[in-house]
Amino acid sequence: MDVLWLSRLQFAMATLFHFIFVPLTLGLSILVAIMETKYVRTGDPVYKRMTQFWGKLFVINFVLGIVTGITLEFQFGTNWSRYSAYVGDIFGSLLAIEATLAFFLESTFLGAWIFGWDKLSAKMHAACIWLVAAASNISALWILLANGFMQHPVGYVLQNGRAELESFLAVITNGFAWQQYIHTLSGAFALAGFFVMGISAFHLLRKNETDFFTRSFRLGSLFALIFSLVVAIQGHHHAQEVTRIQPAKLAAMEALWETPQKGEGAPMYLLVLPDEDNEQNAIEALGIPGGLSFLAHGSFTAPVQGLKEWPKEDRPPVLLTFLSFRAMVGLGTLMIALAAWAWLSRNRLEHSSTLLRLLPYAIPIPYLALEAGWMVAEVGRQPWIVYGLMRTADAVSPVAASQVAFSLVALTVLYALLGAADIAMLTIYARKGPKPA
Repeated sequence: MDVLWLSRLQFAMATLFHFIFVPLTLGLSILVAIMETKYVRTGDPVYKRMTQFWGKLFVINFVLGIVTGITLEFQFGTNWSRYSAYVGDIFGSLLAIEATLAFFLESTFLGAWIFGWDKLSAKMHAACIWLVAAASNISALWILLANGFMQHPVGYVLQNGRAELESFLAVITNGFAWQQYIHTLSGAFALAGFFVMGISAFHLLRKNETDFFTRSFRLGSLFALIFSLVVAIQGHHHAQEVTRIQPAKLAAMEALWETPQKGEGAPMYLLVLPDEDNEQNAIEALGIPGGLSFLAHGSFTAPVQGLKEWPKEDRPPVLLTFLSFRAMVGLGTLMIALAAWAWLSRNRLEHSSTLLRLLPYAIPIPYLALEAGWMVAEVGRQPWIVYGLMRTADAVSPVAASQVAFSLVALTVLYALLGAADIAMLTIYARKGPKPA
């Protein structure tokens, strides 16, 4: 492999690994804040124990997320220095705001929350976790605004051989970035709901702390159902935005090779196997006439461009984009079904042993859906690192391939150890349950 492929592989590995921790941090922080608010309003000690138990799992996950996030940001300087030099004015300012505003805010108040149980008033302590939750979610906003510029560059002017910032307001009001933010946030909240439901189901099967975990389960099921539906509905609108701004990505998501004749509309096939080498689909069955046109534009005859409209060098990798998109949609549909089943069963859990046995194994489902969605967004943007503005091949650092190979191996080993430590700690504390009342 050359330095470009090694750098891409390293960044993909680091991003996908970091993205294991981020969604749970975003969603679980909100759930813990809600639990503590219930404690402050009712004085019910069960809610205080819920806050402490789920808060401990949140803190473990938060710490691992920070470690993997720091190494990720360093790669812009080490592996992608030409990219950093080209768009540093814009990209760097967004990351700087994220680090100096959101990250330090959440870290500061998380410390106050961890050590302030006996030192702060109940209301002040609850305010700390709400500030942590708000800062975590604001932190994600700045990251996705930076990514949104890579997906749909706005607010810049080309001069002196670089993309320089012309309108900060245009960058932070980038509609494509906000669509990504809402989609990601909804998925993160749904994931947190499944996480709480899965662990609660594990304990309910064993008749352990029944009241504690029944309340946790009800809150988790409500969160999982609401945001599984939101992510699907909002995802449809986001796909329409992709159709308008990144039509080649949409064509790859659906493996649409040919542009239909005017007035025919693009079909959507339920069973497809792309064949990139021969620029066609090896398998194509169960087609819905005009189905893709309807989903993309709300009309069964609206035009949708096929991949052959672009030269091969301007197309994204079709098979990986297609499979990631189908995986995301399939897993998202499964999440809605499971969340609806769980919510409808929330008041008769003692008679729902099948559901309770299933839910602990369902915890990975939203993780896989989010990872697949992130691959659609990033792989589908190729061959551009900044869509239509800078190719990924032009962004890589002029370093030796052996250096990147070494850092790739080192980071892979480090992340594997961190991942194992995170899973082990979460499993130990989750199985142990809350402290006795």
